[in-house]
Amino acid sequence: MKKLYATIGLFLASLVSAQVPQAFSYQTIAFNAAGAPIANGNVSLRISILDNAANGTVLYTETQNKTTNAKGLVNLNIGQGTATTGNFGAINWGTNAKFVKVEMDPAGGSNYTNVGVNQLMSVPYAMVADKINMNSNGSSLNDDIVENKFSNFGFIDSYDAKAYVFNSKTGTWVAQTFNTYASPTLVTSNGNFAFIDAYSAKSYVFSNKTGTWIAQTFNASASPTLITSNGNFAFMDMYDAKAYVFNSKTGIWTVQAFNPSASPSLVSSNGNFAFMDMYDTKAYAFNTKTGTWIAQAFNSSANPSLTKSNGNFAFVDSYSSKAYVFNSKTGTWISQTFNSSANPSLILSESN
Repeated sequence: MKKLYATIGLFLASLVSAQVPQAFSYQTIAFNAAGAPIANGNVSLRISILDNAANGTVLYTETQNKTTNAKGLVNLNIGQGTATTGNFGAINWGTNAKFVKVEMDPAGGSNYTNVGVNQLMSVPYAMVADKINMNSNGSSLNDDIVENKFSNFGFIDSYDAKAYVFNSKTGTWVAQTFNTYASPTLVTSNGNFAFIDAYSAKSYVFSNKTGTWIAQTFNASASPTLITSNGNFAFMDMYDAKAYVFNSKTGIWTVQAFNPSASPSLVSSNGNFAFMDMYDTKAYAFNTKTGTWIAQAFNSSANPSLTKSNGNFAFVDSYSSKAYVFNSKTGTWISQTFNSSANPSLILSESN
């Protein structure tokens, strides 16, 4: 029987417009029936958003035709395909769990094969929307006001080309200028603020701890998108092949280079960040506690995907018969070998 395998990575932070998120990023590696990557081939995909369960109601379905790269990697934005069922913009991300079902035809036709159903652990803007919804059980905004916790405020002055933040700890407003041609949008996390100045090729973060704005330059041809997590910010510069993380504990930006041929996507969890470099066959994790990037090599024939939870990351290398976990408490990768005939899948269990 013919089999088709795909390695799936679902990531936040793909914005199609400056105001409303219309898509999120998706990566997969397509394999043929012999288990080899489909290099530089035309494949077609049918992607469905399911409600509440892996076999739940289909809320939205779209199709896309893509060309894989030399490693068989496919990059696309879910929400930008040809819709066949439902409306992507009408999906209520704030209720119930959401699952993504992926079907693929490696020949580029419409003979789709189901290659997996995965839960979206966090959906585009859902956590932010829940954060600012004062009626939500997960909201902290109401507690911040009622219990007199510190509350910072910020806004963009597009005419004077300045971003302003009021720091409740110092009781002062702090301004940061930006290019007059830029139209930045503030993003927030744990009292910190950040924005991208695409014209000056700089990312700015206001640190609640230091009460100052800290800048990080990037390649002028890049168009990075900020990812937030527990007061930290991160982005990818695909032109300079570097990942940047602002650590709110240290108040500095930390950089990690990757292979220029790679197109990695950042995954975040509890202030830590990670990505896979398929060309250099390494997984990188940034640990807020140590303020450093830690690498873990894997087999060049493997195509692992990251699992995240509570600041930790994990993946399975089926070719080397090893499972790896990045432990945020120790700041190290720890491996566990398994039988070479096995093909295990990681199962996640969270505890307090």
